[in-house]
Amino acid sequence: MERRDPTVRFGPLEALASDPSVTDVAVTCDGTVWVDRGSGMREARTGLPLRGERSLRDYAVQLCSQLGRRLDDASPIADASTPDGIRVHAVIAPLVPRGAALSIRFPDRVGASLERLRMERMMPPLWERAMRCLVLGRASMLITGGTGTGKTTLLKALLAACPAADRIVTVEEVRELGGLNHRNHVSLVTREANVEGAGAVGLPQLVKVTLRMRPDRVVLGECRGEEIADLLRAFNSGHHGGMATLHADGVERVPSRLAALGLLAGLSPEALAMFAEGAFDAVLHLDRVGGRRLVTQIGRLAVGQDGRLVGRTLGMWDGAHLRVTPQWRAFAVRWGIEPGEPGMGRRP
Repeated sequence: MERRDPTVRFGPLEALASDPSVTDVAVTCDGTVWVDRGSGMREARTGLPLRGERSLRDYAVQLCSQLGRRLDDASPIADASTPDGIRVHAVIAPLVPRGAALSIRFPDRVGASLERLRMERMMPPLWERAMRCLVLGRASMLITGGTGTGKTTLLKALLAACPAADRIVTVEEVRELGGLNHRNHVSLVTREANVEGAGAVGLPQLVKVTLRMRPDRVVLGECRGEEIADLLRAFNSGHHGGMATLHADGVERVPSRLAALGLLAGLSPEALAMFAEGAFDAVLHLDRVGGRRLVTQIGRLAVGQDGRLVGRTLGMWDGAHLRVTPQWRAFAVRWGIEPGEPGMGRRP
């Protein structure tokens, strides 16, 4: 199975791009190459060093050009991706001190699955059973964590567990889910404005479009702005089983992140609380612990007595010890989560 589109040439980074263990490559302005193989960044040597401001800048421009993105003095920042999910981010001087800074993220060669993530100790067996029940029960899930914690990997694994007949419509700013191995999948990606400043298509518009495409599941690759309002409306209007990712520090910090995004969309904290409580059935949170990517928390959102949204942790895992709160039992009963084989959860 090919890891990537062979028409994209990575030049000095070709060996790293072809290494299935590499998840991230970063190049600093002095040409130093850093590689993450799943346990944190380590400096790497390449056959052809990327030394010199001009050579590094030219390399970044050429790489982005292959992916159809402009990178020059007029557009010094570029986000680009391949159809199979390789993501390239580049910034050139003067926004960086000199030359260019590059960040490249590679998808897994082996398709993500909940079983595989459990075998790699990313989650305990109970978490795997719980997630299968949530998927089968058409729960709407919010996946949270910091950069590089595995949010997209977990999202792909959850989507891989969906029934084959489900029509999945994904929305992203930069395509990372394009290589999803699901027959009834439509991948939508935003478009930047042209040189005349026209033709831009943003996330809010695309989220609205999904509702006209007869989706069984609406998936937002990353929620980061005013599109939160359209997503919450969609998830509150009978579109169950949707998923989204969000940058947050933990289940209890999710409400403040959502409130900040809601203000961008003109939603008061009180209105957002009512929308969010009904929109998301579960919150799955990931962290890096000792270099490992772990699903450390499962929780849910609720409205407190003061009318504000709160995040409640139901279970915690640190890679060795699993703890659940007294509220876990009601959650497990609602979604049919049993100690043995997963059952079929049902929406109330």
